[in-house]
Amino acid sequence: MNEETKPKKKSNVGMGIVYGLVFGTIIGLILFPDNFAIGPGIGMSLGIVIAAIMDANQNKRIPDEE
Repeated sequence: MNEETKPKKKSNVGMGIVYGLVFGTIIGLILFPDNFAIGPGIGMSLGIVIAAIMDANQNKRIPDEE
């Protein structure tokens, strides 16, 4: 396959950041009301890690056809 017909690999990191930030903010407000900024940081970090794992698994499933 040439470059034009190859399916492009999609990254999930952006969505991981968004979802991690949202869920982290909610958890931070519930668990740490005095210092809720801890929640979004942890949530965003976990979102990036989970998205990177999903990307690695997704890229394993797509065979390189020649």
